[in-house]
This record gives sequence, structure tokens and C-alpha cells, in this order.
Amino acid sequence: MIDRAAVAAARQKLSTRPDFLRTTPLMRLPGAALGVDCAEVWLKLEQTQVGGSFKARGMLYRLLANPVPDSGVIIASGGNAGIAVAAAARALGVRCEVYVPEVSPEAKRARLRALGAEVVVTGAAYSQAFEACVARQKATGALQAHAYDQPEVVAGAGTLALEMEEQGGRLPDTLLVSVGGGGLIGGVAAWVQSRAHVVALEPERAPTLHAARAAGQPVDVEVGGLAADSLGARRIGSLCWDISQRHVHDALLLPDDAIRAAQLWLWKELKLAVEPAAALGLAALQTGAYQPQPQETVALILCGANFDPASLA
Repeated sequence: MIDRAAVAAARQKLSTRPDFLRTTPLMRLPGAALGVDCAEVWLKLEQTQVGGSFKARGMLYRLLANPVPDSGVIIASGGNAGIAVAAAARALGVRCEVYVPEVSPEAKRARLRALGAEVVVTGAAYSQAFEACVARQKATGALQAHAYDQPEVVAGAGTLALEMEEQGGRLPDTLLVSVGGGGLIGGVAAWVQSRAHVVALEPERAPTLHAARAAGQPVDVEVGGLAADSLGARRIGSLCWDISQRHVHDALLLPDDAIRAAQLWLWKELKLAVEPAAALGLAALQTGAYQPQPQETVALILCGANFDPASLA
């Protein structure tokens, strides 16, 4: 069970390595500054985290909470989770092997190599890279980290919401959270529970949680589109599915053109460089997919920035 106690325990363990994790900024703007009819919009700038995404929290916790063998740690990742594991492994002085799908951007692969990870590119999609990773782990005995479906990974991600509550002095009324495999929203919802609304946001071409809700259980979906490199899981994680049944209020879908427009707006208007997966919250507000009340405070988690900045031109 991932609950508030689990998130608090993750926070306590992570506090033993203040040299690694950062307390990321919380930007608070009036809704009108973003063209939104609500009282306030909070931007949690997790793209400034170590490794460029929220994933550093859960991946460091995974390594701190388990013995790491001489063969090191291994993970399959579209990029962000692998970068986070590689950064944590380097900080702890352990080996790291990362399996990435062919869809992963070269910018993320280069970052992995710069962090000292051995990078294996295999499979057209994340699911195929994951299968190859599992086979390799069985052969080497390395500690396996999962991009989104392990208790430490989910609880570690939840520390982001705990931190936001401390910074804001309270929770916002609503949190709009991007979903791939569900590690982020699982952790956020585990901390928030019924104290605020948690809304899941997915690209139309990667609707893992939306499809699971329609089917009544996790199911495989075809994935593609603009954000597939970081929101490219084919099935919602079991931990997220369990938590979302209790604490996630809605799952909304957004088209690629709206995601791209929001990404460019964040750069042009606020000079915030984020990957497409981090722009879904603003896209939901700009398109009206989520319509806040005039008195509402809405939080957006800008969850990562591992992409080619030339794409913002």
C-alpha cells in the first residue's frame, strides 16, 4: 500500500542525501497571467531537478532502500527514468545499465552516456526494451529499477507533492498531472488523497489510464505521438491503477497539437524549457479540457526537460 506514511518515509530516507536531490521551485502566478480564469496557477518546476525530471526522487529511493550488487542497477526507460537512475548510480558509485527503445531521443541517450551509464538501444517501443532489460537482469543479478511501477519509485515521486504543500503552505485545489505509466500521479495522489482534486492528463495517442478506466482494468494500448518518449508506457502500472481508483478524479485526453502549443507557450512567455510531457497541464487549461472555477488554485507539475532545445525554435 502506497499511502501518506509511505511518502513520508521516502522523504525521510531521501533527506539523508541532501547533496543529491534539490528542492525545486514553486512558481505562483495569477490565473490571468496564463490566460486562465482562475485565482492562481502554481507551477512546480521539477524540470530543474537533478537529471532534469521528477524521476530522481523515486530512483534514488530505490537505490537507497535496497542492497545494490556488484553488477549494479539496470532499468528500461524512455529516457528520464534512466537518466535519474544513472545520476543516482554515479552519486552512489555503482554500475548502471539502461535499455532504451529506438523512439528515445538522441539527446537523452547522450545524457545517459555522459552520466556513465551503459546504454543499450533495442526495440521499437518501451515494452520491447523492458523485455530485453528483464532478460539481462536475470543473467546478471543486477538490481532492477522500474520506470514507474515499484513502491519506492511511486513513493519517491510523491515527495514532490509533499514538498509542494510545504512550499505553498497548503495544497492547491486541483493538481493536473501528466500520466505515462503512472508513477508520478500514483505518488502525488497517494500523498494528496481526498484533500484536493487530482486529474490525470494523457496524450490522445498514449491513453493508458483512460483506456484502463474504460475497460475496468489495466489494458495494453498502442502508443505514439509527440510525448511517446516519456509517456510511452503501453499499460498503466498496477500501483498507479490501485491508487487512481481511490484518489484520481478524472482522466483527460489531449491532442498533440495542443501539447506542442503549450510547450512553446511556456518557453516563449515564461522562458521555461520543458519536454512535451511536461506541457499537458497547461494544454488542458488552454484548450478548456479542464475548466477551473474562478476562485480555484490549480497546480501544474512541469515534470521534465530532457529534450533537444532546438525543437523550441
